[in-house]
Amino acid sequence: MIPAIVLAGGLGTRLRTAVPNLPKPMAPVAGRPFLWWVLRRLSQQGVREVYLSVGYLADTIAEAFTSPCFGMTLHIVQETEPLGTGGAIAATLRQADRPEAFVLNGDTLVMADLPQLLGDYRARRSDVAMVVAHMADVQRYGAVNFHPEQPHRVSAFEEKGRRGAGFINAGVYIVRRDSLLARDWPARFSFEQDYLNARLCELQVHASLTDSRLIDIGVPEDYALAQTLVPDMAG
Repeated sequence: MIPAIVLAGGLGTRLRTAVPNLPKPMAPVAGRPFLWWVLRRLSQQGVREVYLSVGYLADTIAEAFTSPCFGMTLHIVQETEPLGTGGAIAATLRQADRPEAFVLNGDTLVMADLPQLLGDYRARRSDVAMVVAHMADVQRYGAVNFHPEQPHRVSAFEEKGRRGAGFINAGVYIVRRDSLLARDWPARFSFEQDYLNARLCELQVHASLTDSRLIDIGVPEDYALAQTLVPDMAG
């Protein structure tokens, strides 16, 4: 199984009212840090090596999660300055020196089938394989449009605001190292906007569908919901 990069360096400003003194992935959910649930799921899916990309209050995460964890080797990759999602992924891929890696957010849980995602990625020879989840209303997230037939090549990303059902970016990817690092990026950039969206016509980006629920603890109301939903999802 390929390694995973977990993006856990965000400031979590919208969650400060509920969790004022912790990085967002360390917010307690059902008696455990949210990141505990994310790492547990990776282990259950067969991942054996994880790179934690950390920034804000990095020591809190590094002290709580030491290698090995759930039988996985953990590596801490610390940002000395905010790098954005793209900068964090690029820096970690350079350090890991692996041809591809799963990438996921440390503040979001979706019960994606990672072996299936890896199989889809390899069969389609993707630059990026991404998990998409169906939502009754995509207004908060924006939507992902893709060809209805296999290999589900992504054709567009819609901005937030449209109401109605659709598929959203679940924040779980496989990223090909040589494709991302082929360009001389600035230290800080957005994976979603500067790479995926801006270069979509050049890239082979394919969607892998999941019927899993998704919880993002980025806002207080969803953080409250996570207290019961996360244990229910995780089983």
